[in-house]
Amino acid sequence: MAAPIAYSLIATDLDGTLLRGDDTLSDRSLAALARVADAGAQHLVVTGRPAPRVRPLLDDLGATGLAVCGQGAQVYDAGADRLLWSITLDRELAETALGKIEAEVGQVYAAVDQDGVDGLTLIEPGYLMPHPTLPAVRVDRRDDLWGEPISKVLLRHPHLSDDELAGTARSVVGSLATVTMSGPGTVELQPCGITKATGLALAAEHLGLRPADTIAFGDMPNDIPMFDWAARGVAMANAHPELKAVADEVTLSNEDDGIAVVLERLLGGAAQYGPLTLSIEP
Repeated sequence: MAAPIAYSLIATDLDGTLLRGDDTLSDRSLAALARVADAGAQHLVVTGRPAPRVRPLLDDLGATGLAVCGQGAQVYDAGADRLLWSITLDRELAETALGKIEAEVGQVYAAVDQDGVDGLTLIEPGYLMPHPTLPAVRVDRRDDLWGEPISKVLLRHPHLSDDELAGTARSVVGSLATVTMSGPGTVELQPCGITKATGLALAAEHLGLRPADTIAFGDMPNDIPMFDWAARGVAMANAHPELKAVADEVTLSNEDDGIAVVLERLLGGAAQYGPLTLSIEP
């Protein structure tokens, strides 16, 4: 078995963090994760994607453990293909929140992730998927979004930036929902008080692990609660400035195997990949 690693739990976001822009993992990242497993540490995916959109990736990884999905609203058991825990966003509150946002900024385009291991992503007319590789079902009208329980609402505005839309949404939504920004073109409403840290804490407890055992990797403001919970937070070079501001460390980008760089260092380096270079935030 490899030498012990400093952290027993490696929590990684997916988009913009572990995954490259084409939704693949590099051989170097896969090798680093394999070495982590050999050292006795757990790798936990913590993502905004709902469980059905994560399952194919976990299959590719051969992962049979837990994953935190839906911005922390779901704890998914990949081996059993079931949700150990989930919380839904009240659909009436979601509609009310959406109305308040549109009263401030004009029309937005909405989508929803349905709850459950087989839940669909539904998109209303005008909504463009920020990740075109992820499957979605287009509905005829907004009312059709609310037919089944949902874990979150995704919003896009035709003109406002993500930061502008998220800022306005936070100012008007109040306690109706939690507003997050998880990637380009991805402002979301989720159950009030639910963040990635919520699901991460539940999954870690199930595994018998603590914040002190955890190093977390991310790239967007929705990863801030996860960084606050974990002992160490590592932002990617391509990360949003808000996340870099609270990170303990900034590594290389997702395209340059930034996670692998840090894991190799923690495991004692990997000469076949050359020198390890990263910047440490003060």
